[in-house]
Amino acid sequence: MTNSGESRRRRRSSRRRTRVRVRRILLTGLVVVSLLLTGGGWVAFRGWQARAHLLNAAGLARELSSQVVGGDAGRAERTLAALQEQAGAARGATGDPAWWVAQRAPYAGDDLAAVRQIAGAVEDLARLAFPTLLRIDLASLVPREGSLDLARLRAVSAELSAADRAVRETGERLRAVPTGQLVGQVRDALTGLRTELDRLAGLTAAADQGARLLPPLLGADGPRRYLLVSQNPAELRSTGGMIGAYAVLSAENGRIRMTQQGSSSELGRFNPPLRVDQEVRRLWSDLPGTFPADVNLSPDFPTAAALYREMVRRKTGTTADGVLAVDPVTLSYLLGVIGPVAVPGRPALSGNTAVRTLLSDSYRTLGEQAQDEYFGKAAAAVFTEFLTKAANPRELLTVFKRSVEERRILFWSARAEEQRVLGDSRLTGTLPETDTVPTVGVFLNDGSGAKLGYYLRFSAALTVGDCQPDGRRELRLRVTVHSTAPQSGLDKSVTGLALSGDPYSARTFVSVYTPSGGAVLGGRLDGRDTAMGSGTDRRRQVTVANVEVKPGRTRTLDVSLLTGRTTSGTAELVLTPTVTPWATQVVTAPSCEQ
Repeated sequence: MTNSGESRRRRRSSRRRTRVRVRRILLTGLVVVSLLLTGGGWVAFRGWQARAHLLNAAGLARELSSQVVGGDAGRAERTLAALQEQAGAARGATGDPAWWVAQRAPYAGDDLAAVRQIAGAVEDLARLAFPTLLRIDLASLVPREGSLDLARLRAVSAELSAADRAVRETGERLRAVPTGQLVGQVRDALTGLRTELDRLAGLTAAADQGARLLPPLLGADGPRRYLLVSQNPAELRSTGGMIGAYAVLSAENGRIRMTQQGSSSELGRFNPPLRVDQEVRRLWSDLPGTFPADVNLSPDFPTAAALYREMVRRKTGTTADGVLAVDPVTLSYLLGVIGPVAVPGRPALSGNTAVRTLLSDSYRTLGEQAQDEYFGKAAAAVFTEFLTKAANPRELLTVFKRSVEERRILFWSARAEEQRVLGDSRLTGTLPETDTVPTVGVFLNDGSGAKLGYYLRFSAALTVGDCQPDGRRELRLRVTVHSTAPQSGLDKSVTGLALSGDPYSARTFVSVYTPSGGAVLGGRLDGRDTAMGSGTDRRRQVTVANVEVKPGRTRTLDVSLLTGRTTSGTAELVLTPTVTPWATQVVTAPSCEQ
């Protein structure tokens, strides 16, 4: 009996302990589930708060950008204060411990982490970038009464560098965020912010470069001289157009004046030719080193500028510190801000008429040498008016930004240290040896010996194709050339040498540059295989097609390309600026990692 009773007591005690353990396990589970549900609800609530604040901040950021450009300083100050409040609230809503834990959870963790990084980026911009851009008077970046306040530029240089650094570092952090697993709203918010940051980075980088470079460029440390050259897109060259005229600009202590003018025809022919790179010689023989009008057959503006500077030095004895190139379209943009400008002995130019007057009407009344002289006088008149006439500085900066983006304003410094600061920006007119994104260049050179470029219209479509086993990617490029030229009635100065055989048919050499490390697979003109020249330039394969188009007709060139090793699903186009902007399209594809 004793043993039997003891056994029953042990069994009852064991059952009690089991029930206690079960209750503890259930209680613990309930607590954990409760905490998880409560935490999840808290995170969801905070996420809703963060989303509302971020939407408000995004709208305020757009308003602030418009107000800064428009010069509405009073409203911009109030908008900045509201933006900082909303951005700070968004960051605070994503900064508590529950959010930190939830970021590491499966499924939603990636989205929560991305939202927090977006909130942090907006707040950094509101604290570190926008206040600087608001404090600095944009008018200090354009000349007044023929001069720039160099002391003011140097005073704001450090602030602009800090703002540019904040924008670039924020952009780099956001580019490091993976997007493949994000939900649509978060992915769209992230990609939209990246795009806006890229635009802002272009502005802050240009302002930073300007504040650092303009003082020495404009003679703060001693006098400087520059060649202002006019590119004529009626006779196409890779960087924009044949250089027909030039002027010499002198700068000292921020004051700029024009001292002399000349034309390319006065420089004559160089025999023996100036030395050109072997790769350029294989594509264009010795033409760039022989004729001033051909220095820019290659799309590398520093090469063309150095050749032209040396030609002017040899013929005139003037040694320039750099070369600044513009075209009549840039002049029309400037005239739209400063108003009509009188040209000595010629009709006044306005924003609406400048391109037609310079590139079409003048050929009916002037000989070739007189046209070059007219171009030079027009550029000088517009430039002088720009330097001396009071105009809205923000509108002028918008014109400069547009012209640089379209590669219509190009600059090269003969001083290597200054050129390094400019880097690979659009202002330099370079095609870098390496790509961050696969980049295809399409560059145009007239082959007619005529001025028919005024009548040509161009479009380009680039489609990103399949990923290759070797890590490359296929690209398909389509270029169309359409002629609006009349079938009769053009002056001999327009039809020129008529090297295509028909005075009204335009012959254009279309040079296609592959992405860095890429290759050309083949080309077809109007659906048929066509012979194409080939070469290399700056680690890129180059193929050149002869495209001849009659008045009213359209020709289509298709080129298949390979990139270098890349995972990118996007690509970029770099194009010769023409009289009217190209119609362009880039069709992207998923990354090869997806």
